[in-house]
Amino acid sequence: MGGVSTAATHNDLAPAPAARAVSPGLGFSCVHYLPSIALHEGGLVRAVFDLCRVLASRGMDVTLLTYDTRDAPKAWLDGEPGTPRVVKMPGPILPRQILGSRSMKIAAEWIEKTDVVHLHGPFILSSVQMAKLARRMKKPYVFTAHGMLDDWSMARRPLLKRLFMAMGVRRALRRASRVHCTADKELEQAQKWFGEGWGIVLPYVVDTQPYENLPGPEAAKAKFPDLRRPEKKVLFLGRLHPKKGVDILLRAAASPRSGYEPFRVVIAGPSEPEYLDGLRRLAGTLGVLERVDFLGMVGGDLKLSLMQSVDVMALPTWQENFGLVLVESMACGTPVVTTWGVDIWPEIEQAGGLICDRSSEAFAMAFRDVLANPVQLRHRGQMGRQWVMETLNPTLVVQGYEAMYREVSKFR
Repeated sequence: MGGVSTAATHNDLAPAPAARAVSPGLGFSCVHYLPSIALHEGGLVRAVFDLCRVLASRGMDVTLLTYDTRDAPKAWLDGEPGTPRVVKMPGPILPRQILGSRSMKIAAEWIEKTDVVHLHGPFILSSVQMAKLARRMKKPYVFTAHGMLDDWSMARRPLLKRLFMAMGVRRALRRASRVHCTADKELEQAQKWFGEGWGIVLPYVVDTQPYENLPGPEAAKAKFPDLRRPEKKVLFLGRLHPKKGVDILLRAAASPRSGYEPFRVVIAGPSEPEYLDGLRRLAGTLGVLERVDFLGMVGGDLKLSLMQSVDVMALPTWQENFGLVLVESMACGTPVVTTWGVDIWPEIEQAGGLICDRSSEAFAMAFRDVLANPVQLRHRGQMGRQWVMETLNPTLVVQGYEAMYREVSKFR
């Protein structure tokens, strides 16, 4: 998936042996910093979770610094072998997650004894603090952009973004040992903010183990009886936010271009009450409220079962650097429809996904075409599942991160 401006991608590395006497991570340490590890906050947290977990399982000494540990596994908090070590720091003392001296002292103690620091999100100003600390302590650090440097993201509140750039974000990016992006399309957009030469493309580490033996659709149908209805079903799953385009799905359901057979829209995910009320009102105005199910937050095996119980997963988003929920759906064998705003859209399209304009008309026509052909639908689902399970195998992908860490640690 994508090229690299400074080093080989994980696809160029030899696969890990099926059995190994010595873990490739032994004797090497890495400190990650993320303000919160609350999973309801979305894909960024999930991506850091899975990366830390896989690195630690391969023998690397991984420390995750944070000030919100609400979803940290007990084994991580207890420091059990083969798991990341979670270190809780005091919370921020100023807006924009700016940390005080007590937190920075704790961070310095852990950074002092690590080989490399990995930071997440350039506009998280406490990450910029960590970058400055790492430079002062002469420790190499990697910055993962997480889509925050995409053109669409940078166009939101541009004056504030440029102010932050001047206040230290640009310096933190340009002095990083690597700026990590998850797709070629993301790197193309991001590198204008830090220059060429230090960008690297590696996909997120996705925990594919839960998808090896899928739970089947019955658990979701038992929990949500409307899923047993005979209509075709289109799922949105994720944080409900205007950026994600849930309203487009509602308008597509009401569009005459969606075909002669009405479909149900299944919406699952956390939301602010005001936004959720607005979606309900819109569905009523469009005359599709009886064909819309609002399920709330769904997680764990029930989430996988829900993905298996629908015909298509849809994400009419403005921007995603990776679109983790799309990958999860494909791993469940459920085909996806999304937009050009997802930076991995070329890979998704090659794996059977449908890519279209971000409009209700375009999505309505995509649903009409794909839902009318069950054989094609199954084929697209099979293609997507195969791509995820083979190309995003975490044992292979994580080797790219290990190689990156070892390379940057040579030049400190």
